[in-house]
Amino acid sequence: MAATKLEVITDRRRVEIREGQPFPRGAMWDGKGVNFALFSANATRVELCLFDEEGKEETQRIDLPEFTDEIWHGYIPRLEPGTVYGYRVHGPYEPEKGHRFNPNKLLLDPYARAHIGSLTWDDACFGYTIGAKDADLSFDERDSAPFVPKCVVVDPTFEWRQETRRHQVPWDRTVIYELHVRGYTKLHPRVLKKQRGTFAGLSNKEVISYIRSLGVTSVELLPVFTFVNDRLLLGKGLTEYWGYNTIGFFAPEPRYASQPRAALQEFKEMIARFHDAGLEVILDVVYNHTSEGNEMGPTLCFKGIDNASYYRLIPDKPRYYINDTGTGNTVNLSHPRVMQMVTDSLRYWVQETEVDGFRFDLGTILAREPNGFDNKSGFLKACSQDPVLGTVKLIAEPWDCGPGGYQVGEFPPGWAEWNDKFRDTIRGFWKGEDTAGAVAPRLCASGDIFNRHGRKPWSSVNFVTAHDGFTLNDLVTYNDKHNEANGEGNKDGSSNNHSWNCGVEGPTHNQEVCKLRERQMRNILATLLLSQGTPMLLAGDEFARTQQGNNNAYCQDNEISWVNWKMATKGRSLISFVQQLTEIRHRYPILRRNRFLTGIFNEELGIKDVTWIHPSGNEMQEENWKTDRCFGMLIDGRAQPTGVRRRGSDATLLIVLNSFHEPVPFAIPNTIGSEHWSLLLDTSNASSASTIQARSFKSGDKYEVAGRSLQLFVLVPDPPIQAPTSVLATPYRRE
Repeated sequence: MAATKLEVITDRRRVEIREGQPFPRGAMWDGKGVNFALFSANATRVELCLFDEEGKEETQRIDLPEFTDEIWHGYIPRLEPGTVYGYRVHGPYEPEKGHRFNPNKLLLDPYARAHIGSLTWDDACFGYTIGAKDADLSFDERDSAPFVPKCVVVDPTFEWRQETRRHQVPWDRTVIYELHVRGYTKLHPRVLKKQRGTFAGLSNKEVISYIRSLGVTSVELLPVFTFVNDRLLLGKGLTEYWGYNTIGFFAPEPRYASQPRAALQEFKEMIARFHDAGLEVILDVVYNHTSEGNEMGPTLCFKGIDNASYYRLIPDKPRYYINDTGTGNTVNLSHPRVMQMVTDSLRYWVQETEVDGFRFDLGTILAREPNGFDNKSGFLKACSQDPVLGTVKLIAEPWDCGPGGYQVGEFPPGWAEWNDKFRDTIRGFWKGEDTAGAVAPRLCASGDIFNRHGRKPWSSVNFVTAHDGFTLNDLVTYNDKHNEANGEGNKDGSSNNHSWNCGVEGPTHNQEVCKLRERQMRNILATLLLSQGTPMLLAGDEFARTQQGNNNAYCQDNEISWVNWKMATKGRSLISFVQQLTEIRHRYPILRRNRFLTGIFNEELGIKDVTWIHPSGNEMQEENWKTDRCFGMLIDGRAQPTGVRRRGSDATLLIVLNSFHEPVPFAIPNTIGSEHWSLLLDTSNASSASTIQARSFKSGDKYEVAGRSLQLFVLVPDPPIQAPTSVLATPYRRE
């Protein structure tokens, strides 16, 4: 029950309030008290509201006494961690001028390190009166405090041991594994029920041991910042599962903690356990929009603190929001304080929680200035010179739905990018649509896109599946999306999936179809992990996880999205296959070179780094590229590995790809150094690669490449010529 006005006034008189400092932002405990600092350029007054331990009863309101450089601040002695608080911000309510201040609405601190409670949707959560004739121009006087989450002052203390701190994996050795904190362990039989779906559950030794056994190096977590459930989704009995409806950039989602009030400590403990195992943790972060929506959305935080500063508004109609994100609003990274908030958030997660990198949702938004996308934007320049952010992995999703929003390859040096051209082309090739000419650049880290400004092959984050879209199993099981469970008449999600059901839509008992699907999955996994660039696997693909044909499961917090660990037992052979692929990738540096393969003849060394082979054993000709669906990729280990002009000493590999439905006799090509080859991998073999019997071939031999299959051969060097044992090998003795 909320405090009465009389109680609030009485308590205010009892509280000692000092001026405090305008930095750092947020509620910072120093061991003696708490400093509060909040940016708002257009507010006229800011009230700090304190609550009981459960966040249900408002006990005190205190005006922040100082206003310095547009920062409202104050210090309260003897206040301790665990204090629950929020803000009420006064100022003009003039939506037509971009201002939406309403002190009746309790607001979250943008810099809060922890939240308590969840959003209960009520009309009181809106700054305007729903149903009013003048819509969002009206002013609502109801108190929103009983219905909204609150902030919590935290004690940041955590004992990091040296081995639990960041130990960055070099980019060229990186293999990313994308997973959802809740969905990955919600059904895991070895995780305690109360810890399933939480940071603590993900910290389970057996969970981490399994992830490590796959040969991946870096775990990329779907959003873990605090987020709210969309009102319309809840009305349909659905929920915001993926977590892209962010409302706090500094606080871990309490729903992901087995003990919600200790979410930050539990998150740090999870990071420490992954680091103990030698695994990196990368966070998928959402700084492009918030859950407050457009002018008809709720007032929960930024909108009520300083709407005109935090959001991009239409210049000549500031009542309305620029919607480059498709979610109703766009965060205004052109404002220096807003950009500072985002970079402060990034540094906080690196320095305070030891995370190893970030993947930026709709990353082009962050680089969009009023004149459009700019790869020299203020935000990108801030990141490039930052001494903290320069030590972690930065990955962009290089597209959004705004004008000029597709920018693959346009991010500056130092950034990696999700490469959807790799995804679509590899899908198309194994479906039988694309030919060698389309696939070859993708196998070479898409140098046609990324090979400039000194960028490296790792800049291309190669993926065929991700959280958004079909799983690997569904990619070879469904021609069409099946999103009926989302309640939108199957109209949501992309219809351009480049998928192929191998002849039957959905699950089947037809053994021939099942075998073909299994082979197609092996083909795709092998192509992904043997290509140049940085590979990313979707969790569960290693044992053929299904979402029942749903390619947009953002609202399915249920068995559709959760990883079904019973399938892991059935899919052991595919797990073993993935382990073999990652082991091969780590064993042969030629598969993860730090220089782009170009196919240009190096006259000084007499070598081509990559040669494209026709099934005849000869080089591919111009006419072959547009029609052939069977070809070889010969990567010469003698090619120059660095900028130093010298021969390399890596293994020479031959990758053969055949997306044609019939077998093709493939002549093993001639090469310098040896004429002997050994078969490492053949996806037409249903068992694990480790069970393939060692088979040797000579240059010129014909290998029957099965329809729709991939092979990997390694050149076996000729043994060095031994000097003959002769008188020259015997010391000369004078008689």
